[in-house]
Amino acid sequence: MTPVTVEQSARDAGQVLLDAGKETGPAMRAAIGLLPERVRSLAEVHFDWPSTDELVGREGGGKAVRPALVLLACDAVGGARPAAVPAAVAVELVHNGSLLHDDIIDRDQMRRGRPALWATQGRPAGILAGDALFFLAVQVLNASPAPLDTAGMRCLINWVQQLLEGEWADTLLEQRPDVSVAECSAVAAAKTASLTAAACELGALAGGAGAERTDHLREFGTHLGLAYQMADDLLGIRGDPRRTGKPVGSDLTWRKKSLPVAAALASGTAAGKALARLYGNGSEPLTADEVQQAAELVEEADGCTWTVREAERHIHSALEHLAAARPDPVPAAELASLAQLITTRDR
Repeated sequence: MTPVTVEQSARDAGQVLLDAGKETGPAMRAAIGLLPERVRSLAEVHFDWPSTDELVGREGGGKAVRPALVLLACDAVGGARPAAVPAAVAVELVHNGSLLHDDIIDRDQMRRGRPALWATQGRPAGILAGDALFFLAVQVLNASPAPLDTAGMRCLINWVQQLLEGEWADTLLEQRPDVSVAECSAVAAAKTASLTAAACELGALAGGAGAERTDHLREFGTHLGLAYQMADDLLGIRGDPRRTGKPVGSDLTWRKKSLPVAAALASGTAAGKALARLYGNGSEPLTADEVQQAAELVEEADGCTWTVREAERHIHSALEHLAAARPDPVPAAELASLAQLITTRDR
């Protein structure tokens, strides 16, 4: 019999995400079913759940990146995957709660190729549905076996507090003409890397990992989250709306200080100075022509080139921490594949 190698047995990143969505979908549906009827109906509209339990694998579905990270982190330390499902659900609930609030804060009317919840149901509906998902995540962990009901719940609450801090800091940066790359990186770490770090830490806890392995997996998630945010920022400038499900340039429209923009503004180039003048001319949204001009200036000032390099650097650091966690070979290969997908995705 031919031995099975890691390469033969490990799934590619796309299959990992599909499987994670299918594995956690029924538990997500059960969790949403705990909500009061009217709030539950809002959540179901957000998830576009008329007839399926899957989170991914169909038009309009989410990516299930965070549930996949929870499950793979548990696998990596030799844990039993079912033990990690509540943590995967909790992280995905928090993520979607933050999306509901983000769309209102950022005034984005589209989400996953469909109207955002607030755009059709109103801002109060979006705010309250987001709040409900945050509290539901805590409820899910509270009802889970140890250590998720104790250490896991503390872990999630800690990371959610950092996420909220990052969201607030992000809104403050919009109002300032002078921002540094370091400040924008700190916001990205709080807004996005907080939940990828939480996913990996919770998966390791569910799998029974010791402190050292948990720390390295958490750091893997942190660096992965930073790379993820950088890829997301690039899609906001270069992405195809037919793939991303959101209008290109929405961050530029509202003069947001994404990392490519921050790098361009700090470049000292003529293009960077022109971008600063364009961003500094008032508080009204940029016109379509100005958004196009801003995107071209970010490119000319090498803001996108810098962001690609930084994303690659964070992926390298993530993989170093992954190796230091002494993971089982197959989940390690799948986590590495998922990490590489982060910087090459088109939606």
